[in-house]
Amino acid sequence: MEDEKLINAALDARDRAYAPYSRFAVGAAVLGESGRVYSGSNVENASYGLTMCAERVAIFKAISEGEKRLAALAVAADTALPASPCGACRQVMAEFGINKVIMCNTRGEKRTVTLAELLPHAFEKADLPEE
Repeated sequence: MEDEKLINAALDARDRAYAPYSRFAVGAAVLGESGRVYSGSNVENASYGLTMCAERVAIFKAISEGEKRLAALAVAADTALPASPCGACRQVMAEFGINKVIMCNTRGEKRTVTLAELLPHAFEKADLPEE
């Protein structure tokens, strides 16, 4: 049931994507440790490098609302196979403890994986030098 709630929130967020350049609308939703769900959509910019992925929008929204740890993330796009987060989003997911990633598409297909499967050997706080 929790997975379906995240998937539906991601699909709904996809409808609000701002993607006038790529026409590639993506939605994401994260589950906070509190049980609250936060959604986000990709937001493009004419200066392509300033575009923000849906996954990071959802994560940053949750953190800015007071969440400290996140449990799961769903990402949705109109793709042939379930949508997969980019490398930058994977690294941000590692920062906030997301372990479960639900990738889905608009055809109802989904694939659930761990973050370790998507991002083996992530750079983490423990990798920073001690003071």
